[in-house]
Order: sequence, then C-alpha cells, then structure tokens
Amino acid sequence: MEAKSNGLARRLAALLTRRHVAGPAWWSVVSRLPVYLMSLAMVLVVREQGGSYAQAGLVSGLYTVGMALGSPLIARWADRRGQRTVLLATGVLYPTALAALVWTTGPGDWAQPLLAVLAGVVLPPANACMRSLWARLRLRDDERDTAYLWEALLTEVLVIGAPLMLAALMLTGSAGRALTMVAAIGGVGAIGLAFVRVPEDEDTDGAAGAEAAGDADDETSRGSLLGPLRSQPMLALAGVMVLGAVPIGLMTLAIPAFVDAHGSRGSTGLVYACWGVGSAVGALWLGHSQSQVAVHLRFPRLVLAFALGTALPLLATTPLALGLALAVGSVPIALMAASEMTLVSTVADGRSLTEAFTWASVATVVGDALGQQAGGLLMEPAGPRGVFAAAFGMALVAALVAFACRGLLGRKAAVPAPAEAGGR
Repeated sequence: MEAKSNGLARRLAALLTRRHVAGPAWWSVVSRLPVYLMSLAMVLVVREQGGSYAQAGLVSGLYTVGMALGSPLIARWADRRGQRTVLLATGVLYPTALAALVWTTGPGDWAQPLLAVLAGVVLPPANACMRSLWARLRLRDDERDTAYLWEALLTEVLVIGAPLMLAALMLTGSAGRALTMVAAIGGVGAIGLAFVRVPEDEDTDGAAGAEAAGDADDETSRGSLLGPLRSQPMLALAGVMVLGAVPIGLMTLAIPAFVDAHGSRGSTGLVYACWGVGSAVGALWLGHSQSQVAVHLRFPRLVLAFALGTALPLLATTPLALGLALAVGSVPIALMAASEMTLVSTVADGRSLTEAFTWASVATVVGDALGQQAGGLLMEPAGPRGVFAAAFGMALVAALVAFACRGLLGRKAAVPAPAEAGGR
C-alpha cells in the first residue's frame, strides 16, 4: 500500500508543480476555504448575536438556497464572459456581503436573510472553474484522472480541515471575526485565481464571445434554463449524483444519533472523521489503478462498492465499531467523486464546462439535503439503524441506475481544442 500511495503522491506532485498548473491549483485551494465551513460559521455567528437556533438555521439555509439558485447562473456567466471577470466580481462581492451580514445586521433584521441569500449567490465559482480548467488543459487521460482524484482528495481534506481552521480562528476572537476573516481569505483566493496567467485564459476570455455567437441551435441549448442538463448523458449523470448523495444526507443524521444513543456524544467528531479518512485512504490506495478501466464502466462499479459500504454501519453495535465501519465503507467515495468529475468533462459540451460542473455540485447538494430531510423524518419512528438501512437501500438504487446508464455515460461530447499545460 505504501508503494502505491507513494506512486500517486509522485504523480500528484509532478502535476501540481507543473508550469501553468501550480498557480491556479493552489489559488483555487485558498478560494475554496469558505465553501466547506460557511454554513456552520453562520449558525455560530447568529447564535453569538443572541439569535435562536431557528433563526440560525434560517440564515444558514437561505445561504444554501442562494448558492444552489445562483451558482449555475454565475457559472454560465463565467463560460460566456470569461472566468477572470466572474472571479474578480465575486471575489469582491462575496466577502463584502458576509461582512455586512456580520457587522451591520442582527437576528430578526430583515436584511440578514437577504444578505445570506446574496452571499450564497455570489460565492466565487472556484470549484467549477478549476475543474473545467482540468478538462481543457492538454493532459493525458491518466494525468486528467490524477487531477480529478486530487480534486476529490482536496474535498475530503477541506471537509475535515476547514472547520478546524474556523475553530482555531475563534480561539483568537469572535465567531463573527472568524467568519469575516475566512470570507476575506476566500475572496483573495478568487482574485488571485483570476489573475493567474494560464494558456486557457486566451480561450475563455478572448474567444468566449465568438463561441457564444455560434449557430442558433447551439445558442438555444446553451441559453436555456437547464443549460448542460439538456444533454441526456449529463442529465443521467446528474440524476445518479442526486441519488448517490441521498445516502450521505441520511447518514449525516444517523451518525450523531447513533453515537448519542450510546452515550458518547463527545466522540461524534471523531466518528465523523473516520468517514473522511477512509475515503482519503481509499483514493491513495486504489487511485493508481483507476485509469486502467474506462470511466463509464468503472463509475457504476464504484457506486455499487459505495452502496455495499453503506451497509456496514448496520453491523455496528458501538461508536468504535461505527467508526471502523465508516472508515472501511467510505473507501470508494473519493474515487467515485473523481469518476463523476471525469464523466462531466467528457459528456458535457466543452463550451459550458464551468456550468456543467456547477450543476454537478448542485445535484450533490440537492441529494444531500433530501437525505437529511428524510433522515429527520425517519429518525423518530425508525431510529438510527432504520436510517442506516434507508441509506443502504437508496445507495443500491443509485447503483442500479448507474449501471442502467452506462451506455449514455459512454457518449463523449465534442469539446474545443484543449489548452497546452506547458506555456505559450
């Protein structure tokens, strides 16, 4: 396992230190720091201001609604006008909106929920911009697989590490000050990403207008409300992603309920960490072999492996056993996420990649939210074990749909000529 992990580490290092790749890759990390902690930070801020949990939940929920509604439109703007313009605008507007929410409003003020929605809408699209750039750079298939594996690993690291960073910032000040600082860091990252010079800039900023002026049929498709989702393969992939995210939402509710029922509420964070650690280890352990199988064939297998992994918590009888079950069962998650990104880059129209990646993220958010809502409704009558069983059932449904859609997912969309990764 160590040799395999070291091989992947070498490939990641070679890719992320390459000219024209290192700059955008690392600026994108900085710009994405707020993504994985802002909902929690908002809850802490509203509570610090004296608001109730209901008010805190409303503000956090509206932020998520704004993000879900606004991100496809922001991404479409990036595809048409160039990523630089959008990253600069959102890099300024996002921290400004959050600073106004923290320092000029309070619980019960009419402006606080409006600013929460606005902040969600203008979240810098760093995730989608970076993932679409990986698709456009001139990389070998195995290098592009490595790039998307890096994206999946980065998600796991940020999910675990970003809340720890928030906690560290709160040690030196209030939740409001910590939120403002994290938002400012994210804004600086977006602006830095906008100014990094890469070969792809010429295509997105200079040729975006020319591409937007293409034939009428193409313009109608790209100008529709659904955009890339008008493509059957992309719609099928988004559907599988929604179904696959529902078990995540269900387990998000079931894990703390299980731990609490066994009288070990203080260990909830450690049990959650096992979930992320298992996913990261799986990527490092098995990621070296992923490009040997066509992505549309390996993706359904990974969804099935994920489904089987969700069954393991049903066997747990203690929080320690649950942590072990989550660590083992989560091994395919990062690999599945990396395959999803690779599929987006192949089935989506190359001129709408930023929006396509955004719709993929929205699909995951929607599935997660549906799972959490269903978990809340099921918890009282069925208990944590019943919710774990529901998660297993939904994951099996996702696997069946993924296998049924293999033919669609194997269709490749035409893409513009990729940019060179080595300079111009």
